[in-house]
Amino acid sequence: MNQLEIRDLWASIDGETILKGVNLVVPKGQVHALMGPNGAGKSTLGKILAGDPEYTVERGDILLDGESILDLSPDERARKGLFLAFQYPVEVPGVAIANFLRLALQAKLGREVGVAEFWTKVKKALELLDWDESYLSRHLNEGFSGGEKKRNEILQLLVLEPAYAVLDETDSGLDIDALKVVARGVNAMRGPNFGALVITHYQRLLNYIVPDRVHVMMDGRIVAEGGPELALELEAKGYEWLRERVKEEA
Repeated sequence: MNQLEIRDLWASIDGETILKGVNLVVPKGQVHALMGPNGAGKSTLGKILAGDPEYTVERGDILLDGESILDLSPDERARKGLFLAFQYPVEVPGVAIANFLRLALQAKLGREVGVAEFWTKVKKALELLDWDESYLSRHLNEGFSGGEKKRNEILQLLVLEPAYAVLDETDSGLDIDALKVVARGVNAMRGPNFGALVITHYQRLLNYIVPDRVHVMMDGRIVAEGGPELALELEAKGYEWLRERVKEEA
C-alpha cells in the first residue's frame, strides 16, 4: 500500500500516556490535515513519527508503504522518504544551507550530486519561494526569523522531494504573505507521488493548502474526520461543540 499509516498508536513520555490508540492513514497523492486544540497530542504525534527517543511507543505501529518504521532511526526514516518539518526548527551554526541541502540530497539519492544538477534544482525551488540565492550562504536557521525558518524547511522539502511529509504547525508565527509563500511550496509538491500530513491548530493555513481529508485530535485520540468543510466548521464554532459531542458519545 502506498500510504503512511498510523495504526492503534499508544505513546507516552515520563510515564504519562499522550497518544491513546491513534489510527490515521495518509495515502500517497493526498494532503491531510490534523487539527485539534492545544494539548491534544498533535505535536507529540509529529515527534514520534520523526523517531524522537524521548517518547515511548507502548503499542501500535507506524507503516510507510506497508513496512514498519518504528525501529528505524530518524535518518533511516528520512532515507525511506519521510520528511518532518518541525514547529521550532533548530539552528545549526557553521553549516551553510547550500552545503546542508547538497549533502542531504546525496544521502537521499545514495549518489554524488553534481554542481549543475544541484543548482538547477535549488534555483527552481528558490524562485517558487521568492527567496534570493544569497540565503544559501547563511548558516542553517542561524539568526533567521520565524518566517525564514519555515521557508527554509519548505525549501528543503522542494529540493529533497520526499514521498511523504509531516508539517508540524508550519503556519505558527507567519504573517499572511509568508503563509502564502509556504503554501505555494507545499502545493507545488502535490501529485500522485507525494502525501502530506499538515498539523495545525488553526484553519487559516487550510485556506491556502486545501486538504483532501481533515482529522481532529482530542485527548490523544482521533475524534472526528471529514472533508475540508470540517475545518471550516471548527473555525466557525471552535472545538467546544466537538468536545461536548465526544463526551455524549462516551
